[in-house]
Amino acid sequence: MATIKLYGSKHAPCTRRVATILHELKVPFELVEVNFGEGEHQSPAYLEKQPFGQIPYIDDQGFILYETRAICRYIAAKYPASGLVPTEPKANAIFEQAACAELTNFDPSVNKVVFETVLKLMFHGTAADAAVVEAQLAILEKKLDAYDVILSKHRYIAGESLMLADLFHIPYAPLLATGGSDIMTQKPNVAKSYKELIARPSWLAYEGGVTTTTTY
Repeated sequence: MATIKLYGSKHAPCTRRVATILHELKVPFELVEVNFGEGEHQSPAYLEKQPFGQIPYIDDQGFILYETRAICRYIAAKYPASGLVPTEPKANAIFEQAACAELTNFDPSVNKVVFETVLKLMFHGTAADAAVVEAQLAILEKKLDAYDVILSKHRYIAGESLMLADLFHIPYAPLLATGGSDIMTQKPNVAKSYKELIARPSWLAYEGGVTTTTTY
């Protein structure tokens, strides 16, 4: 199995999202650290591969791909036996429904809260805007009410099998707790699903940051 090159920062949430999927599927990869402090992500060489100057992107034997969810879908499609993205039309539609829910109903508020409470201090050395945090947590709480109903009906958000849509929720969900919020454990069905996800070996493998992983 060829080794994929993962260009990103070992502590960046989106880099860890991709690394988690690679670990789930036991795909060997080499982390190529992108130096934010020196502006490497804005260099001409980097922008040639990732025109938005964001992380991560992958190089799979010359095939360049950016955007974390697209990368994860590609990896899952390359190794379809995992079942992380079903191919049967109705099952795939339910998967896409769940994936869209993560992108439109979960990620926007979570992203803002994590930026304010964790990433702002980490990368910019500035304090959180409490008003933004409060407003976004209120929005997220209502969204999680819907998640709790969904998860009362089946084990995962797209049914009884783990899929990419579930894994898309990490690594940002655990960073809510890092920032001081226990919102992911307030609703019983959400809490049960969340605790199961963050106990997976693929997530725990990179608690100290993403590292090159060529053997499992």
